[in-house]
Amino acid sequence: MRNVPTVRLILLGAALAMAAHGAKTLDIYFVDVEGGQSTLVVPPSGQTLLIDTGYAGNSGRDANRIAAAAKAAGVKRIDTLLTTHFHSDHVGGVPNLLERLPVTTFLDHGVSVEDGGKYPGPYEKAIAGGSHRVIVAGEKIAVKGLDVTILTAAGKHLDGKGVANPFCAGIAPVEHESGENPQSAGVLIQFGKFRFADPGDIIWNEELALECPENKVGKLDLYLTAHHGSHVSPKSVYGLAPRVIVMNNGPRKGGVPNAWKLLHDMPGLEDLWQVHFSVAGGKERNSADPFIANLDEPCQGMYLKVSAAEDGSFTVYNPRNKYSKTYAAK
Repeated sequence: MRNVPTVRLILLGAALAMAAHGAKTLDIYFVDVEGGQSTLVVPPSGQTLLIDTGYAGNSGRDANRIAAAAKAAGVKRIDTLLTTHFHSDHVGGVPNLLERLPVTTFLDHGVSVEDGGKYPGPYEKAIAGGSHRVIVAGEKIAVKGLDVTILTAAGKHLDGKGVANPFCAGIAPVEHESGENPQSAGVLIQFGKFRFADPGDIIWNEELALECPENKVGKLDLYLTAHHGSHVSPKSVYGLAPRVIVMNNGPRKGGVPNAWKLLHDMPGLEDLWQVHFSVAGGKERNSADPFIANLDEPCQGMYLKVSAAEDGSFTVYNPRNKYSKTYAAK
């Protein structure tokens, strides 16, 4: 019979091994910036990717919330900041962020098409203090431990063959799309078998370009809604077949009832999580309370956290109510 100290050492070793294994997840924080976007991506390597920074002002509210997520993730710097496009709810928070966390590399789609062919002044000043690069559709972003592909940028999209999308029938492009939204940089992030797409604020025609007649993105485990759920996507988005959707809406921005319904009714979808309860959606077109990070207006600015393993399994955690749900590998 083994002695007690030996058994204890074996159990301690097993516990430490399990803890080390548990730490080897890709962690994604969907930060509440009241209907804009800020998504913090932290792989096991600890090399950080931040997608957008929310709004400026409000006493640094959005930057404070990003910093809180970074603290929870155990990181003290942003290695790469990807600005999807130059609307104030995505780029405005850059100066406030730099007061709280250093940024090594700035990435974007190029100058704003809405700002006279220039970068917004505060952003231009910010990138002067770090490394800066313009990205293009189809290229990779170097983040240790991840495969990150640019799906869209500057009105261009990923080329190449995909899989025939049966949900494209009868869907046509629309006219008069312009401005910064169609310029958005969207990304596909892969961690082993786990696949997550963040399309930024692309709208109808850009979604079609990626999804029809062939789906160039592939099937997903996790999908962040395009444009905060502010517009109804073409049904071609069904071809992405995500298991879980996160909607980065605010209480009165995004979360449009018809957009919510189209996504909620997606074949095979297991759950739709929301950063906020949508006032416009009411009781009928919001997810159940456990799946919403912030119920009230004003709110505490809670994030949603996704922790993914390389086998494709992942867990979504809601700090507001300590509710979590795990999605087994398929």
